[in-house]
Amino acid sequence: MSKSKFLLTPVLLWLSLFLIVPMLIVVGISFLQRDALGNIVFSFSLEGYKTFFDPLYLGIYWDTLVLSILTTIICLAVSYPLAYYIANASPRIQTWGLILITVPFWINFLIRTYAWVLLLRTQGVVNNLLIYLGWIDEPLQMLYTKGAVLLGMVYNFIPFMVLPIYVALEQMDKRLLDAASDLGASKWNAFRHITLPQSKSGIMTGSILVYVSTAGMFVVTDILGGAKSAMISNIIQSQFLGARNWPFGAALSVIFVITSLVLVLLFNRAMQARHQRVKEGRA
Repeated sequence: MSKSKFLLTPVLLWLSLFLIVPMLIVVGISFLQRDALGNIVFSFSLEGYKTFFDPLYLGIYWDTLVLSILTTIICLAVSYPLAYYIANASPRIQTWGLILITVPFWINFLIRTYAWVLLLRTQGVVNNLLIYLGWIDEPLQMLYTKGAVLLGMVYNFIPFMVLPIYVALEQMDKRLLDAASDLGASKWNAFRHITLPQSKSGIMTGSILVYVSTAGMFVVTDILGGAKSAMISNIIQSQFLGARNWPFGAALSVIFVITSLVLVLLFNRAMQARHQRVKEGRA
């Protein structure tokens, strides 16, 4: 026991120094005020939290939640069949499949995102192709829309969903499927009662990674959404770097973290409840 505690000490120190302490500082700043020049005034205030309930910021926060959840759902719908195929393929196909999934990580994140600008802009590749094929008469406005932001989010974060699900499916005991087949279970029942519950950990891990990454992302929104689309992360960035309203930016950060934790806990509870119902159904 003492040896395990010794091994955990560097990790706990790292988390305390670079995660817990900065978060406590942000929480403290959220209850302070600022002067006319943007300097922090050490006086207790709830003004940052009150400002959050302005309809403008509530709308932006709602759009952030909808976009993050929608991105997570689309990534899951696309990634699960792909991860399932790779996990059940031959070793050679598995190797190439994993290489193709991780190829985007070999390219800088900004370059990958800016590439979509070249594809979606008015004189971009997609519009020119559609006009050449005669499907449209004039260019479509695809860039600087919520759809472009959603597309960029899904593209950038699909690997975060595929890899955890693939690992869960790869580690699954395949003998359970053979036993189910011998007992007369259909492929769908075997998938629903064995494969899907066994991959629950991968689904949860991938969903949390995609949701948190999407909700905290502001680069994709800036590049593909422009001024017409904003997420709460863009507001936090502008409050800290542009408006110099650190208390309000800190308050938004605290609200974002609390909301994300609540949604993650609710998702975890829903997955556990579903798994329990499946076990009771098998019993």
